[in-house]
Amino acid sequence: MAQNVQSGGEPSQSQAAADAAGQENFDAIIAKDSRVEPKDWMPDAYRRSLVRQISQHAHSEIIGMQPEANWITRAPSLKRKSILMAKVQDEAGHGLYLYSAAETLGTSRDEMMDALVAGKARYSSIFNYPTVTWADMGAIGWMVDGAAICNQVPLCRASYGPYGRAMVRVCKEESFHQRQGFEILLELANGTPAQKEMAQDAVNRWYAPSLMMFGPPDDDSPNSKQSMAWNIKRFSNDELRSRFVGMLVEQVKVLGLTLPDDQIGFNEDTKKWDHGPLDWEEFKEVLAGRGPCNAQRLERRRSAHEEGAWVREAAAAYAEKQAAKQFATIAQKAAA
Repeated sequence: MAQNVQSGGEPSQSQAAADAAGQENFDAIIAKDSRVEPKDWMPDAYRRSLVRQISQHAHSEIIGMQPEANWITRAPSLKRKSILMAKVQDEAGHGLYLYSAAETLGTSRDEMMDALVAGKARYSSIFNYPTVTWADMGAIGWMVDGAAICNQVPLCRASYGPYGRAMVRVCKEESFHQRQGFEILLELANGTPAQKEMAQDAVNRWYAPSLMMFGPPDDDSPNSKQSMAWNIKRFSNDELRSRFVGMLVEQVKVLGLTLPDDQIGFNEDTKKWDHGPLDWEEFKEVLAGRGPCNAQRLERRRSAHEEGAWVREAAAAYAEKQAAKQFATIAQKAAA
């Protein structure tokens, strides 16, 4: 929001009138379920909320590369290595789309990355759990990426244009990731007894963290209500969690595995899937930086950021050189 402040610290009459007109236009866009674009006036709270959400999403994609990249060299075949490498590259691309979307709100990528490596920015708590067997690659693909799809498909209709458009491609690629994970588990579940046991163990360990990916219960989620009022989110955390449980219930039958939750059931009164209690104290601990792998994930991100400084400097120098060439060409044409 532009500011035109008088000497007494109060917005000028012209600025106040511009803000009132901007608010009216913004409210009309939201009421029509249309799109807010970067040059449109928007409330400061809307802008801050988007920067928080999109940057957290971008950080999650970047940090989420680590637990899977760790298994590229140990994947059981060249085919599996190639697929996993492509998936990790996809996640890097998702991070770039999302950082670009957040930059249109006036926050630079350097600011967002500095906040991440300083430990001031959050990312999805799921990536602070260890990946101890190959079956974890299947569980991450099927459950973690599956939860991401449930959460992110509605974001394709987010009211902020650059975010919604970025999510279209992200969701298409996440669908591939989910099928890749399902196929790993299916192969293991139909393999030797030891392989099936490994697949079941992975499902058991990733089940609860994947359900907690949707965030705290609606009663304990301060940002959800306003985010839905602005048409950023379309469904509450609990609604999305219930949908995800329903998806798992059907697909786990095909795998021939079970979910570690004896309280799952379809509630005829609410028309939603119920599930057993989740350990929200554990969720808060992991979110606060005290999970099994929080320190390791951040340290590796810091190291990669420092080791990549020369690449950023070279890219900036090249861009500056190209801009100077372009400027000189324009000046020559103007002088001709």
